[in-house]
Amino acid sequence: MPVEGLFNTTIDVLGKSIDLRTRNQNLISSNIANAETPGYTPKSLEFEQQLQSAVKKSTTRRGDSQFSGAATHPAHIPLRGGGERISQVRGTVVETPAKTPGRDGNSVEMENEMSRMMQNQVLFNASVQLLSKKFEGLRTALREGK
Repeated sequence: MPVEGLFNTTIDVLGKSIDLRTRNQNLISSNIANAETPGYTPKSLEFEQQLQSAVKKSTTRRGDSQFSGAATHPAHIPLRGGGERISQVRGTVVETPAKTPGRDGNSVEMENEMSRMMQNQVLFNASVQLLSKKFEGLRTALREGK
């Protein structure tokens, strides 16, 4: 049995969110490490809109039933206009310069970066906890199915 499609969309989204938040944390850490580098412009990873769009495209509603579609062969017609799949979301690295860069051209604002780091960490931890609960539910279901 192929692994793709084994889990529901929630698990896919949480796993992708953890991956993307890890990448964002690395960018924020790099910003902090370069706080004294002349001319450095901080960067961040924008991915929330892409991830939301991919979720909307992977799951559609028809009546009371929910279904998701995936082409299993290149000749198949996509169920809903194709689009980006959750596993294909990579995010976009964007420069986030401060409004008032320092005299050396560095635009890292430590307070802003620390705030972004804490927010990212909280959302990362929430995703990990939700994913853990999902797997705990699957484990319980498997034990009780014996």
